Amino acid sequence: MQDEPQDQHRENENIVENKELSIWEALFPVVILVGMLAYNVYVFKDDALSGSNQFILLLGGAVAAIVGYFNKISYKKMMKEVAENVKSTSSALLILLMVGALSGTWLISGVIPSMIYYGLQVLNPTIFLGACVFICAIISIATGSSWTTSATVGIALIGIAEALGISLGMTAGAILSGAYFGDKLSPLSDTTNLAPAMAGGELFSHIRYMTITTVPTILVTLTVFIIIGLTIETNGTTDTEAILASIDRSFNITPWLFLVPVVVIGLILKKTPPLLALLIGTLLGGVFALIFQPGIVATIGGSDTLTFESAYKGILNAITVKSNVASDSEALADLFSSKGMSGMLGTIWLIVCAMVFGGIMDGIGALSRITKSLLSMAKSTFGLFASTVGSCLALNVTASDQYLAIVVPGKMFSKAYADRGLAPENLSRTLEDSGTVTSVLIPWNTCGAYHSGVLGVSVTDYFFYAIFNWLSPFMTLLFAALNIKIKMLTASK
Repeated sequence: MQDEPQDQHRENENIVENKELSIWEALFPVVILVGMLAYNVYVFKDDALSGSNQFILLLGGAVAAIVGYFNKISYKKMMKEVAENVKSTSSALLILLMVGALSGTWLISGVIPSMIYYGLQVLNPTIFLGACVFICAIISIATGSSWTTSATVGIALIGIAEALGISLGMTAGAILSGAYFGDKLSPLSDTTNLAPAMAGGELFSHIRYMTITTVPTILVTLTVFIIIGLTIETNGTTDTEAILASIDRSFNITPWLFLVPVVVIGLILKKTPPLLALLIGTLLGGVFALIFQPGIVATIGGSDTLTFESAYKGILNAITVKSNVASDSEALADLFSSKGMSGMLGTIWLIVCAMVFGGIMDGIGALSRITKSLLSMAKSTFGLFASTVGSCLALNVTASDQYLAIVVPGKMFSKAYADRGLAPENLSRTLEDSGTVTSVLIPWNTCGAYHSGVLGVSVTDYFFYAIFNWLSPFMTLLFAALNIKIKMLTASK
């Protein structure tokens, strides 16, 4: 699943080993980090991601560096791994900036308000959450990217939910459940290609084998959201007509504005690099803003009339800094506001600090030591599956990178699966069920930070409702425990 578009997928990642490092030394920085983060969130609540969590991650890295120092790991070696980690996220960081830019021009052009306007007329509260799962699954299968799904239809669906008075945590959970389901099964997805490559399998065989656990998981997810939809109480339904009228007064609403997201999704389908597709979407949003919302552009540019200077200033303000569109509806005040590229800087800060911690943990050999310890506890076939799941979860927490959560366990466990006569599809499926989809549940993981930043909903708010994401590892363990559809290298006699 392509949650974190990158130029390199780290298949050739050199896993640092340190035989002198004990498991307790490897786990010590993790325990300290989790303890510090827990207390920090207790003190700062929702403001923890504003900066204090970032510093805590750096402190966690310092603890790991002290462990490395006492195990004779040079400062230079640790910093080299940090540099590699940060380098691996460069494409993701640029995409985050471009998503911020895109949200700015899509607001002032009327693209997002138009999505909300028409969506409010079609998506009533009863079917809304189920529709979120379905729509995001389709877009994600088509594009191979949950990141693109969040940055386009995800933002619009959040806006509709806010207008309908539906919990944003529920909505984000439904969006991510659908996005990760579709992305996980898409042959266009980075991690869907990476998992079988690490396990020694074949792409389409891997996808077919994944449906065994993935389809039941998404059916349970859909059922839960349909039940929630039938029982949910909203406070926005009665105000829908007033909200529609307010949107109509603030923007020139027209179906022509849908050309912009259609072009972006079309570019992704044509395998255009995501960064380029988002840049084109941003520029198209600016052009459509000049055509359909000239008054708004002029106002944001600090003028009463549209001139070349006010147009230039208005578009650049929307792309880079905070911009607001006036509305006579209090409910739409937040929806008609965007922070542009500047709004993504906190998320970028979080990712860089997480990569520092993950890089030092890798540099001192702690990541491989934790994975090997989990592997050594696998005394049965189920134990092997459970150790793989545990390793992927541990890597998502410690390395803060979903690619490492696939690459490291994939390399470490591939021989163990073969030795037990298990086909590589078992490993590749487990890597996806536990490594790929759970990355979005960790606030400091690149995926958790990205989706939280783009959707404007904290991980703690959507965690419980991202049902597909946390249910997937349990489903793969259930199938392993019951020995359902466990593919062997050779047919059993």
